[in-house]
Amino acid sequence: MSLPSVDYVSDTWKHGLFANKVVFCTGGAGTICSAQVRAMVYLGANACIIGRNVDKTESAARDIATARPGAKVIGVGAVDVRQIKSIQDAVDRCVKELGAIDFVIAGAAGNFLASINQLSVNAFKSVMDIDVLGSYNTLKATLPHLVESANKHKVDPETLRPSPLGSGGRIIFVSATLHYRGTPFQSHVSVAKAGVDALSNSAAIEFGPLGVTSNIIAPGPIASTEGLDRLIPSDVMAAYTKSQPLGRFGSVRDIADATVYLFSNTGSYVTGQTLVVDGANWRMSSGGTTGSMSYPDFLLTGDAVPNVKGQKKSKL
Repeated sequence: MSLPSVDYVSDTWKHGLFANKVVFCTGGAGTICSAQVRAMVYLGANACIIGRNVDKTESAARDIATARPGAKVIGVGAVDVRQIKSIQDAVDRCVKELGAIDFVIAGAAGNFLASINQLSVNAFKSVMDIDVLGSYNTLKATLPHLVESANKHKVDPETLRPSPLGSGGRIIFVSATLHYRGTPFQSHVSVAKAGVDALSNSAAIEFGPLGVTSNIIAPGPIASTEGLDRLIPSDVMAAYTKSQPLGRFGSVRDIADATVYLFSNTGSYVTGQTLVVDGANWRMSSGGTTGSMSYPDFLLTGDAVPNVKGQKKSKL
């Protein structure tokens, strides 16, 4: 059964906005990325999502396809973003079956809570490889298609009018705000996302002359996501919610709307930028969460982070 569109996209955008366009998304079965892709599909695009888990990725693709009658959504599982051939094979399949790649969402990521003392070298490297190397591989594999799409959808340099064919040749990197001020138990992700941000900025400069735009969306705490459940301990969730400037968390629709803005003609002159969608969360005082994890007392105990939903019992 198709989800109500109000759950993943605002009624601001016109139907058919992305007709005859193709979006390629890594981590596309995740809660946030699937909403981004679903919004694009609802507004006319076809899509290819990739992930590690075959069943989860293929199931998510079938579900996303219900957003619009006649939509084509391919789910490619068993893809390791750390391996360039794995990404390249998925890109080739996408282009063969859907005809092009006009938009890319680099959303594959890994995260867990751990202090630097708890964090092994291998665990740190794993997050760096998934986030930074994975984003780089995604960019490398899709760039020829983004350049081709950008060339087809140029803004007229004299009249500054958008192409009648719409927009294309754009990439979004899904990042975070953790590294803006420093966040306890998130050194690995903070370093990785800082690298992703630098990659996007470089891509904007190097490929802007070819018409390609590159931007970052940095979500804050988004409700009903695995990340929020895993990273905010259950015993402080209520207090953390109350502490937000807007008194609530964001929704996946907020991230999807930001995606539509950047990919449509509204974002034609936006590149090399970071669009923070966090309700001013990161501007609050640093120091981590409250309650049983009050900063710096909890760090000084040397204990592992407790009460984290979905926490894996593995060696860090």
